[in-house]
Amino acid sequence: MRAVVYDEFGGPEVLHLGEVPEPEAGPGQVRVRVEAVGLNAFDGKVRSGVMESAFRTRLPAVPGLEVAGVVDQVGADVAGVAPGDRVTGWTSRGAAELALLKRWAPVPDGLAVTQAAALPVVGEAARRALRVLGPRPGETLLVHGASGGIGGLVTQLAVAAGVRVIGTASPANQGRVAAYGATPTTYGAGLVERVRALTPVVDAVLDTSGAGVLPDSIELRGGTDRVLTLTDPAAHDLGVEFDERSQPSATELADLVGLVLHGEVSVPVAHVLPLAEAARGQGLVDGGHSGGKVVLVP
Repeated sequence: MRAVVYDEFGGPEVLHLGEVPEPEAGPGQVRVRVEAVGLNAFDGKVRSGVMESAFRTRLPAVPGLEVAGVVDQVGADVAGVAPGDRVTGWTSRGAAELALLKRWAPVPDGLAVTQAAALPVVGEAARRALRVLGPRPGETLLVHGASGGIGGLVTQLAVAAGVRVIGTASPANQGRVAAYGATPTTYGAGLVERVRALTPVVDAVLDTSGAGVLPDSIELRGGTDRVLTLTDPAAHDLGVEFDERSQPSATELADLVGLVLHGEVSVPVAHVLPLAEAARGQGLVDGGHSGGKVVLVP
């Protein structure tokens, strides 16, 4: 089958189309004919080789952590899904014509597959961050990268729960943050003063940007308690919690699918590209200039 492949570690330019064996659904798995695959920063880190100290990647490798598609094969011990059903979920080699899923949620009529493919990774990360920080109604949460995929979803879910959110974003994305119901501000020099002009107390901080904002965040919070980053390895030296991926929840994904379907939250899809343009798409993600989720379609 056709897939996006890399044979060596490096920049996005190492991605190319190739032929790989078709996977077969094992126990607890379904195989889907991929209609859309979401790209993520983690794909770029693995492809670059920087994750080799944490785990080994066998080459040639296929990127892609999240897909939406139509089930065409059901493994043993799987119930509640049948060939022909459209689903979205997590995988490990999704940028291909076929992919295997162990956790998934139905994609209802009315939700575009490109949107469905953009939800699993950001949804898991957003829910996890909110569980760790536990912002309560009436508290103030500072979100760095509030216009991005994870930060934007955290912002919307927190605002809906009665939390006041102050969100940092580039000048071009201030309007998006405001549309989410948050108070926007820019990042960069003078951040501490700008946030303090908006609120006397910051109850919790989430960093999704990895842009070196942890020292300012600690100062605003008055310590490292309830300061969380999903992206900045400097956390270990600063005593800040660095939270990594947890076990994905199909139930939480199904709930998020419903929220998006009914317009209660959104995860913007900025670019829909063919598999042949995977290098371009991953380059946008790696550089932080995508303006929203990047999705590939076979």
